[in-house]
Amino acid sequence: MKDKLVEVSEYTGEGYLPVITYQGWRVAILNYIDELEAENIERLQYHDETDEVFVLLKGSFILYVAGNDPEKPGEIEAINLEPYKMYNVKRGTWHTHTLSRDAMCLIIENSDTEDDVNSPRVFVTERQKKQLVELFENIVDDKALYYGRKKLERVV
Repeated sequence: MKDKLVEVSEYTGEGYLPVITYQGWRVAILNYIDELEAENIERLQYHDETDEVFVLLKGSFILYVAGNDPEKPGEIEAINLEPYKMYNVKRGTWHTHTLSRDAMCLIIENSDTEDDVNSPRVFVTERQKKQLVELFENIVDDKALYYGRKKLERVV
């Protein structure tokens, strides 16, 4: 009987996957993926019909926001998310993000949020890409450790 009353979902793969969609809203999981390493980010996007809520469940997650002018992104700012807090990116705010290798982030948004329909994207300029990397380096002490390319060494 409980299988009919409670839907249980999970996602542990790389990248983004909606796990529950119901009556106009969607819950998704975003995990680490190479294309979202700071130096690999190619686009900023905004959603013109929905806010987007991020909740960091584990690991590290840097949210970049760049104003809300629909014509072009503004100056980029970085927010280092804290676990279990809700970060509501308001409708029309340019944004992107980077995640540590061990990160898992819950995302809540309208179920009809689609890249080519109501979520315009623009390529980042060389200046913006440099700014994304600089902001990342101001927050993260060890890029290789953050992205899981090396293990934390224990001192005995």
